[in-house]
Amino acid sequence: MVGHQIAIDKVSMECKQPIRRGRRAGFSLIELLIVVAIILIIAAIAIPNLLRARIASNESSAAASVRSISTAEISYNAAYPTLGYAAALANLGGPASGCLPSSATACILDNSLSSGTKSGYSFLAAGFASGGTANVTFVGSSAPLSFNQSGVRNFCIVTDGVLRSNPGTAGGVPAPDVPTCQSYAIAQ
Repeated sequence: MVGHQIAIDKVSMECKQPIRRGRRAGFSLIELLIVVAIILIIAAIAIPNLLRARIASNESSAAASVRSISTAEISYNAAYPTLGYAAALANLGGPASGCLPSSATACILDNSLSSGTKSGYSFLAAGFASGGTANVTFVGSSAPLSFNQSGVRNFCIVTDGVLRSNPGTAGGVPAPDVPTCQSYAIAQ
């Protein structure tokens, strides 16, 4: 009888407990909106930093490319002393394959740089004669293709080998001549 009483008490206890409804697995709409809001806040913080990092990378590449143009101009002058410095950026490069050095295509610079654009920047190289036929000075310069997106500074270098920079402007063009480049501040 005691065994039956325990069984009856157990059944009566089960009946007194409230019936629990099973909660469906998943997230509520509010929980999902909170997660989306947090992701948007993180993205709003991170995206400007990513853009600044990309601009810094492009500017570093542009400065290095302008230095490469200077080295190529000096090499061109040594290889073709009767011509002096290269008259144009294309004279420092060459075809993608099978390049045979000549005064028209010296094969000193890579194709991407000698084409005039690289890493969000446009490039220019020009040699200038002073009373004779040989180019005695040169300028190598760059400007961002999309101001405030691919870069914010222009870079240039002339015969003296000093890298200079200038705050760029929307629609800016590379320094076209030696006096323009020399008006830029010396890059630190």
